[in-house]
Amino acid sequence: MPPVSEGAILARAIALGICGTDRDIIAGEYGTAPAGRERLILGHESLGRVEEAPAGSGFSPGELIVAIVRHPDPVPCPACAAGEWDMCRNGQYTEHGIKQRNGFGAEFFRIEPEFAVKIDPALDVLGVLLEPTTIVAKAWDQIEAVGRRSRSWRPQTVLVTGAGPIGLLAALIGMQRGFEVHVLDRNQTGVKPELARGLGAAYHATDLISLDLQPDLLIECTGATPVIAAALGHVAPDGIVCLAGVTPPGRLAEIDIGALNRTMVLNNQVVLGSVNANRAHYEKAVQVLAKADMDWLRRLITRRVPLARWPEAFTGQKGDIKIIIDIAS
Repeated sequence: MPPVSEGAILARAIALGICGTDRDIIAGEYGTAPAGRERLILGHESLGRVEEAPAGSGFSPGELIVAIVRHPDPVPCPACAAGEWDMCRNGQYTEHGIKQRNGFGAEFFRIEPEFAVKIDPALDVLGVLLEPTTIVAKAWDQIEAVGRRSRSWRPQTVLVTGAGPIGLLAALIGMQRGFEVHVLDRNQTGVKPELARGLGAAYHATDLISLDLQPDLLIECTGATPVIAAALGHVAPDGIVCLAGVTPPGRLAEIDIGALNRTMVLNNQVVLGSVNANRAHYEKAVQVLAKADMDWLRRLITRRVPLARWPEAFTGQKGDIKIIIDIAS
């Protein structure tokens, strides 16, 4: 059982979402154990059921919760002091399952009430999609903030590169906001194009250079170097490119910096990076999932791996989108 020092709420884990971050940590690319510990419990995409909660906390036994991943640094920096720990400026934040805090890949976990988010019981296991939804909820929040630089800007078209969980959830939000959404991915057939079209989005199985489209917004979710290189400047005048995928260092690409600079400067284009989320984004993500079609969300989860066979969750298979470890089983 986790010690009480890790949080006043005790939750029994139901499911754990797996993403590329977990695989990178296993590969030793990054990840830090808690102070004084040799091991880090993995997992940051949580879903649990409250077992114990202190009186007055706003939580009761039996309720479904998701835990917020990042905690503010102890100084705190100006961003963390304002509750925007996702924008931490000094890097002393901690993250469950990633940086100096144990994750949720265990049968029980603890969390403080201020870092717990209540989930509609109707979502059931689909609540495990909340954390990845917060990532794109923040990306959209950042895009809107940049868009306010111009009072006349009225974007209409959105291109999402990548039809993984983050890309499809970004497309979901775009559709909910009334945009004309396009999704680009390399899969010609299968569940990815079906899910994109199921949203009402246009799906393109081609490369970005060949795509005859200049979107107002481009959300890059692959982290693939060639796609990123092609995405820069590949928007309409006053357009915004949001980079939401993380690329390992050492990936090189040839870019004509002169041509890129000329295009972006003369067309008032913006490139921004976005990662992580704070409580406001978790609350927005709750609203996104509440409005989504439940059958569509279920199809995002392409594999549920029993806890007894957990290593299978870290081995990719053709057709994978979101893999979860069914801890409750």
